Amino acid sequence: MKNYKVNVNGTEYVISIELISDAEAAAAKAQPAAAPAAPTAPAAAGEGAEITAPMQGTILAVNVKEGDAVKKGDVLFILEAMKMENEIMAGADGVVTSVCVQKGASVSNGTVLCTVK
Repeated sequence: MKNYKVNVNGTEYVISIELISDAEAAAAKAQPAAAPAAPTAPAAAGEGAEITAPMQGTILAVNVKEGDAVKKGDVLFILEAMKMENEIMAGADGVVTSVCVQKGASVSNGTVLCTVK
């Protein structure tokens, strides 16, 4: 095991990496990948600016509902990607005109999460 320091957005993390043999690597590659989930039909978007998912992940929390007033920087959603929780924030003041996802939904990069007018 080797330990490394990694700096991500100004936060320092210590990670450990284990060197594996070629045989272990080949065995890991031989395991079949899980089949991708069937895409769900997107909900109808409302008027206003679309707030989209910046990456693929799972919605852990939906902090707004249709009709809510939001301010720039308010956390609208929590998106889990690669075991990290990412806050999706409002880019401007406004009113949520539609919420297109629910808690537990799997989203792709660019999926519309809500609209704010």
